[in-house]
Amino acid sequence: MIGNWSVACFGARCGRAGRSVRAVLRSSTPVTYGLIVLCCLLFLVGPAAGLNPVYGSGEGLAAAQRAYFHRWGVVPEELFEGSARAALTPATALFVHGSWVHLLGNMLFLYVFGVMTEERMGRVQFTLFYLGCGYLALLGYAAANDDSTQSLVGASGAISAVLGALLFLFPAARVTSLLPFLFFLPLRFPAWVVLPFWVALQWVAAGRAGQGPGVAYLAHLVGFGLGFGYAWARFGRPTRVKAAPAPAPEGENQP
Repeated sequence: MIGNWSVACFGARCGRAGRSVRAVLRSSTPVTYGLIVLCCLLFLVGPAAGLNPVYGSGEGLAAAQRAYFHRWGVVPEELFEGSARAALTPATALFVHGSWVHLLGNMLFLYVFGVMTEERMGRVQFTLFYLGCGYLALLGYAAANDDSTQSLVGASGAISAVLGALLFLFPAARVTSLLPFLFFLPLRFPAWVVLPFWVALQWVAAGRAGQGPGVAYLAHLVGFGLGFGYAWARFGRPTRVKAAPAPAPEGENQP
């Protein structure tokens, strides 16, 4: 899950960037909303939600959850064995979440950051970007932990890529953040301040991953780097417009 602190919403008091933010938020972004709905529906019908009576309760439910995560999640030890089914798991794992907190945290970040990024990229490009970066983020985590037998699920690698792209595309957009060490006071900062700070937290947490819960911080870092790099490569180069020659003054026209 993308965590450590919360991001509540975007503001629009940042000059030209603010006007861009308001324009983006008024537009339709069906891919972002569709991803949120799909993840929520799959969670509700799966065993992790604990609401589907098909999976039973108690030990039976716990066993069903483990089997479900193993089938649809990424198991690094199995990923590089050449199995076609295992090769698909970095894609299927993007739509599987392990708990209510895991799901709601990821969907909040996707909603806040995905809308603007999709509007800037367009529907088709954003879809390919989200799936491609999410797949590579989980693949990168698996490569670094190729002897792990723990199932990895969640959309946080793809959402981290969205954060990276947004940092490049909208660096001045203001983000309302709730910081635990400041007693969760809502404070507003530009994205170029908030998101690098978030990356630094992920870096520190990745170095201490063995001391805490099973959160794939490395996948967050890989996804963020991929997203920022893609946005820079795709949108960072200025468009060269070939100027048409100016018409000659009337007195200089040839007979």
